[in-house]
Amino acid sequence: MENKTFTVVGIGELLWDILPNGKELGGAPANFVYHTSYFGANSFLISAIGSDDYGKEIILALKKRSTKYSINTVKYPTGIVSVKLKKGIPTYEIYKNVAWDFIRLKKESIPVLKKADAICFGTLSQRSETSLKAIQEAINLVPQTALKVYDINLRALYYTKEIIENTLKWSNVLKLNDEELIVLTKMFDLTDDQEKSCKQILNKFNLKLLALTNGSKGSVLFTNNEISKCSVPKIKVVDTIGAGDSFTAALVMGILNKNSLKKIHQTAVNHAAKICSSKGATPIIT
Repeated sequence: MENKTFTVVGIGELLWDILPNGKELGGAPANFVYHTSYFGANSFLISAIGSDDYGKEIILALKKRSTKYSINTVKYPTGIVSVKLKKGIPTYEIYKNVAWDFIRLKKESIPVLKKADAICFGTLSQRSETSLKAIQEAINLVPQTALKVYDINLRALYYTKEIIENTLKWSNVLKLNDEELIVLTKMFDLTDDQEKSCKQILNKFNLKLLALTNGSKGSVLFTNNEISKCSVPKIKVVDTIGAGDSFTAALVMGILNKNSLKKIHQTAVNHAAKICSSKGATPIIT
């Protein structure tokens, strides 16, 4: 019997990461879609660009990566993020009123959403009412059985308790890092113990799986009846941009393929390590 080709959707920000030595295609949902496609999914990106040179270059970059998409062209500039690196670790300057703040679902995306096996979304693109509405509409269109993956990606100033709580209620998979867990621990008055607070979130929001990344200290996957812990491979880090998105992509594909938790976890860790040893979030992977 042939393996099923899964349909996977990412919705949200699409932009250029402006690095000290040039620009790289970025935006968490775009990164996620690229990496799920690498693992064999029929992957589809929903976002928005401006009618400027940056927007035209994004389309060329997506075509080079064979990424399928449904993208609005709007009157706002294509998103860019200024990225500074310190020992490979990025800090971001994110601009407001850019194209991905004005995502709308196009007719062509509706049949894809209706057959999606997984959809991934974050917090950042919910800062605008227009994109928030598009994300809600997209989630409502996917089948009940679909994975609804919240890759939280908190960025300073661009989240509220209301947005996070509502999004967790829509979701059945959550991926976050140790710093984001501290935010949620304070926000929802959880215990300070990492493992216990993760289990509290898992139970409070009835999640199928929670993935916690701890940077160089490794990562942990939680389900209702299983925990997997994994260390980080020793590699030469070029930068960590997109590492979390590539981890999420491998994680989702492992769940869809019904792999064991241990196999899912190891594949996700190895793939993220590969991305850390390359430049940018979406390197051309051979």
